[in-house]
Amino acid sequence: MASATVRWRPKHFVRKIVRCSFVDDKSSQSRDIAQGLRHHARMSSSTARSETATAIEYLRTPLAIRARCENIFQAGRADKLQHFAIDMSKLDAAADRVVEVTKKAYPSLAIPVHGRMNHFRVGGVDRVGELNAVLAALPSPARTRAWIDLIMVSVLLDAGAGDAWRFNEASSGQSIGRSEGLAVASLHAFKAGLFSSDPAQPLRVDAEALKNLDPQRLADAFQVSDKNPLAGRDGRIELVRQLGHAVLASPEIFPGGRPGGLLDYLHDRADGTRLAAPQILAALLRGLGSIWPGRVTLGGVNLGDVWRHPAAGGTGETEGLVPFHKLSQWLSYSLFEPLELDGLVVEQAGALTGLPEYRNGGLFFDMGVLVAKHDGVTRDAHKPGDELIVEWRALTVALLDRIADPVRKKLGKAPEDLPLAKVIEGGTWATGRVLAAELRPGGGSPIQIVSDGTVF
Repeated sequence: MASATVRWRPKHFVRKIVRCSFVDDKSSQSRDIAQGLRHHARMSSSTARSETATAIEYLRTPLAIRARCENIFQAGRADKLQHFAIDMSKLDAAADRVVEVTKKAYPSLAIPVHGRMNHFRVGGVDRVGELNAVLAALPSPARTRAWIDLIMVSVLLDAGAGDAWRFNEASSGQSIGRSEGLAVASLHAFKAGLFSSDPAQPLRVDAEALKNLDPQRLADAFQVSDKNPLAGRDGRIELVRQLGHAVLASPEIFPGGRPGGLLDYLHDRADGTRLAAPQILAALLRGLGSIWPGRVTLGGVNLGDVWRHPAAGGTGETEGLVPFHKLSQWLSYSLFEPLELDGLVVEQAGALTGLPEYRNGGLFFDMGVLVAKHDGVTRDAHKPGDELIVEWRALTVALLDRIADPVRKKLGKAPEDLPLAKVIEGGTWATGRVLAAELRPGGGSPIQIVSDGTVF
C-alpha cells in the first residue's frame, strides 16, 4: 500500500502480521501467512513497478484481507464502530456449537475442505462419481480441465439463492435449495452442454458459449419462475457472460479459451508437484478481475470484492479500502480437490482467509459475539457496499481466525490437520446454517442483504 510520499515496506508488514495476537507462531497457518508475505515482499521490491500496480497487487493478497479486517476488528474492540459491538466472552460458546455440529456431520473427523465438490454430493447422491464415470475415457488432464470448467461456472453462479428458490432433481427426487441446489442445477446444466459451444463436446465450458449465454436457457436450467424466484438472477447471468470475455482476454491464464485452461497455467507455476494456495488465488484475481460489476477501481483496474470502510486503515491509494475476494477465495478452495487429483499438492492452505458471507457472519451474530448497536441492523435491508455490511464481513474474517484455534483444541486437532478451510466446512458455515434454521422461518440471514448475485 503506497502513495507518492509513503511507500509500503513489505518486510515491516511481515513482522507486524506474524506478531498479531490471533496467529500462533508455531502453527502451520502462521507459517503459511509468513511465507506468503515474504513472497509478496519479493514481488513488490521491483523498482520498475508503479505505486498503483503495487497497491493493486497488495489488495489482491489474503495478507491485505487480514490486515484491513484486523484494523476494523481492533476498532470494534475499542467500541469505535458504528454498527456492531464485539463480545469476546461469547466466542467459546460459539466454538462449542461449531464442535457439536462438526462431530454430528463428520463423526470420524475426516472433514473435507470447504469447496464446491461437497455440494455436488448433497443428499447422499454421488454425483461426483457419476460424472467421473462419464469422463473416465478422457486422459487425466482433460478430466481435470472439465472439473475446473464446471467448478468455476458453478461457483460464479452461486451468490445466495434466496429463501424461496428450489431445484427439483428428477433423477433423485430431491428438492434442493440454497448453495447445494445451485450446485446441482449447474452440474445438470453442464452435463446438458449449456456452457459448451460445441454440441459434439458437451462436457466442457468455453468462452464463446459463456459470452453468448441465453438468459432464458439458464433460467430454464435453474427452473426459475414467478413461483420459484432466484435472487440476483440477472447479476449471475451477466457474471457468467463476463467470465467468457475474461477468458478470451487472458489467454496466458486460460489457454484454449476455456476456464479449465487454468490447469496448464498453474502447472507451469508449480514447484514440481507443489503449488501454493495463494498462487491459485492470485491467478484467479488477475484473470477474473474484469468480471465484477460496479466496483472500486485503481488506475482503471477493477478491484472486485473490495469496499470502503472508515476503520480499514492504510495509506495512499489504498486508504480506507478493505478487500474480501470471497467468491475468488471460495473458488480457490473449491479447486483444491480437482488439482490434487491431477497430481498437484496444494500447500499453504492456511494463508487464505475465512469466507465473509452470511453463514459464517450469521454464526457470530446469532451466538452473540457480534451485537447490533442500533435497530437498523436487523430491520433494514442493506446493499453489499453499505458500511454496515462491510463492517460485518470484516469482523467475520477476523473472528474466523480467532475461533479456529479453540475449535481445533476441542477436537484434538493440530492446525496442519484442520486448516481454516476445514474448520469452515465442519464447521462455522454449517453452524451458521443450523442456527438460522433454529431462529428464523426459512433459515435466512439474520441481516437482510440486497443481493446482486455477485457477492454472497
